[in-house]
Amino acid sequence: MTALHDLNTPAALIDTQRMQRNIQRMQERMTALGVRFRPHVKTTKCLPVVQAQVAAGARGITVSTLKEAEQFFDAGISDILYAVGMAPGKLPQALALMRRGCDLKIITDNAAAAREIGRFGAAHGAVFEAWIEIDTDGHRSGIGPEDEALLQVARTLHEASMRVGGVMTHAGSSYDHDDHAALLAISEQERAGAVRAAQRLRDASLPCPVVSIGSTPTALTAEHLEGVTEVRAGVYVFFDLVMRNIGVCTTDDIALSVLTTVIGHQEEKGWAIVDAGWMAMSRDRGTQKQRQDFGFGQACTEDGTVLDGYLLSGANQEHGILSHTGAPDRRIAERFPIGTRLRILPNHACATGAQHPAYQAVRPDGRIEAWPRFYGW
Repeated sequence: MTALHDLNTPAALIDTQRMQRNIQRMQERMTALGVRFRPHVKTTKCLPVVQAQVAAGARGITVSTLKEAEQFFDAGISDILYAVGMAPGKLPQALALMRRGCDLKIITDNAAAAREIGRFGAAHGAVFEAWIEIDTDGHRSGIGPEDEALLQVARTLHEASMRVGGVMTHAGSSYDHDDHAALLAISEQERAGAVRAAQRLRDASLPCPVVSIGSTPTALTAEHLEGVTEVRAGVYVFFDLVMRNIGVCTTDDIALSVLTTVIGHQEEKGWAIVDAGWMAMSRDRGTQKQRQDFGFGQACTEDGTVLDGYLLSGANQEHGILSHTGAPDRRIAERFPIGTRLRILPNHACATGAQHPAYQAVRPDGRIEAWPRFYGW
């Protein structure tokens, strides 16, 4: 254990009290809605965080890489959904994990990949459990709930003796809205589309035991989840400024920040220079198109108190520019002397976390413990 003043900068900090509150909020909501909760651990890629989610009631996890699946399986978690379309070249990696005892689910949204899954499974005496990705909002990948391709993919898997585990979708377009009515409409569109796809499979005498949906905004907005069996969400565990702008959290809910030190000034410009550039914060400017642009992050004091109007307005690789959103602060060197330590709240917790090999978990009593992150594909 160490203390905040002993940390080198930049460093990624987790406010564990906020994190636990965020975990509890989501889990209680999913329990009240009557669904299983499978967190997407790509946000943190961190075993102590995921252990806290499981302890709160999560059942299974979602990962974005097979390397994550391997690392979390090694740590004792076996119920894993790999929620990126399966590339045929990765089937040997998936099979190796299954043969070690992992209850791995893979996904696909096209007949070509489904055929490859079936061929590879048959050639190796393996039965893959594949879920079909559904597109409910035109955001990214998936098959439309009414598309004929849905039945084609399911039949391809089923006839090859693979297990059709269900359908899954992700309402990524929810990130584009910031009012409750719009989020409510998207959450219902997500639910209804996935349920409709499942019903079409069942009507065609094809199996569909799981109906899996999820994004942090829709999970925290949906009023009912009839027909859904599980929800996935990830960034809720830390939240960030994008989620704050969407309206599903407040700034006081954001559990991740980057500790940084003032290393210089450009007083005529009203700038303080800090040692957290985009290598510490990431290049993500997700708030740029939202109702409030936070630059590369919201500045706070070392203890986490928000400094209204002070943002990380610019970033180079290892240098960040701290400035005031209004008139330039000509007394910025006096306000933030060399050596001043600050925290910066991130635009996108997933991207900022990915810049750091470990988090520094700050407990309510001030003690700090290093929590490593997983990496790789």
